[in-house]
Amino acid sequence: MCDLLIVIPGPLRAWKETIVLHNDPITALTPEVIEWRHHIHSNPELGFDENETARFVAEKLRAFGFDEVHEGIGGTGVVGVLRSGTGTRAIGLRAELDALPVVERTGLPYASRNEGVMHACGHDGHTAMLLGAARLLSQSRAFDGIVYFVFQPAEENKGGSLRMIEDGLFERFPVEAIYAVHNWPGLEQGTIAARAGAQMAAVDNFELSFEGFGAHAAMPQLGDDPILAAGAFVQAVQRIVSRSVDPQTALVVSLTQIHGGNVGNIVPGRVWLQGTCRFFEPGHSEHCEKLIGEIAHGVAAAHALKATLDYKKGYPPLINTAIATARAIAAAAATVGSENVSTEFSPSLGCEDFAFMIRAAGGCYAWIGAGDVGPGEGLHGDRYVFNDEIVPTVLRYYVNLVEQTLPAS
Repeated sequence: MCDLLIVIPGPLRAWKETIVLHNDPITALTPEVIEWRHHIHSNPELGFDENETARFVAEKLRAFGFDEVHEGIGGTGVVGVLRSGTGTRAIGLRAELDALPVVERTGLPYASRNEGVMHACGHDGHTAMLLGAARLLSQSRAFDGIVYFVFQPAEENKGGSLRMIEDGLFERFPVEAIYAVHNWPGLEQGTIAARAGAQMAAVDNFELSFEGFGAHAAMPQLGDDPILAAGAFVQAVQRIVSRSVDPQTALVVSLTQIHGGNVGNIVPGRVWLQGTCRFFEPGHSEHCEKLIGEIAHGVAAAHALKATLDYKKGYPPLINTAIATARAIAAAAATVGSENVSTEFSPSLGCEDFAFMIRAAGGCYAWIGAGDVGPGEGLHGDRYVFNDEIVPTVLRYYVNLVEQTLPAS
């Protein structure tokens, strides 16, 4: 659904635009959606503990007159069912409920009231905008078929998407495809980006410890030195990226934590490291696990230490399917104009557990341009602020997507 703005020269133009905007249900609803977003932002909850957020969503869907509202799927997940016409074709729209363990430093009047928990990725906006689309479509019913509104728990690191699937999401609510959006700071506002194929990377995480005997720092010969081993590992592990895969292949191995020792005059007996691998080719998972293990045990042997590796396979790569992506791009073009839709861009090495849903049912994940940001203001930053100006764009995108994919007869 798009505004129809007729350009009229002279003083009548502003009057005509005002009338059109006032008659537009998306424009009229936007302030309320922003209020919902601010409410959710003020009351953030971590993954699988989104009880109040899920209750808020379920209450809204029932107030909108939804045919069915199902709660407790995969933990705190909510699915609303909206039917129109006689069609049996069905699609899904998904948003995330959870926040992050981040201390908010935005100074906003609606900042988090839950110390140490913050909507620093925009899931509050995603949830509010999907609720807005639910409200608009429940009022218009200008489609023929079924739309499942999926609000999932625990996207951040805990795999709430997979938990919902294991709890029978697509057996209970079968779809031909499922769609989601993510606000994307750094992408020009007023643009939408989606590509067939890989758009987000897979992620594996690992924990590694080197263990031996501690010693006085003045007498290191009486013990082992896992700190020295950890330093050797940090350098050696980068050969996985630089020397073991095609340099034109995207692969990142990053060390994110190192902990060892607690006193200035003692060489510790144990050092613990944590890291992550990001890639698009599924075979890189086994490749990284094998080489990280070989390097860790080789370094440990060279330093007379014991190495213990715990390698955990995480989210798969997010691979948009062709038909769903074509429909998403068409809806995006109807929303912002084809000149503002990007389909040729480099995918992100960030990860997203919506990958599980697309892998199970097919679908498309789109980025919504949120404009430029400063230090600490990007995704997962403690000064991140969701750009409320993108709300009407996403509402319009969702309405266009549903009405174009499930056209009323």
